[in-house]
Amino acid sequence: MTLTLDNLSQNKESSLTQALRQIQQLNSRILELEQQHQDYVQKQQNLIPAIAEICISPIQEVEALRILIHRGESECRRYLRSVLVKQRQTS
Repeated sequence: MTLTLDNLSQNKESSLTQALRQIQQLNSRILELEQQHQDYVQKQQNLIPAIAEICISPIQEVEALRILIHRGESECRRYLRSVLVKQRQTS
């Protein structure tokens, strides 16, 4: 009987240890995802002054912001480069 209780106690402890380890792994992953999200938001916010500086018309600004929101930073940078190229060609 004592052996059975000891086994049950060890199994509970093992389950609790395993659950604790999983919680720690999840917390670590959450921190990692939060950092990635903050980096993503920061990159987007860094583009806003560039959009205001590069875009000549409000329509271009709206288009750049729309691209930033829906397609992301890299597509917005590509759009801004195309706007700069067009401006240089017309100058």
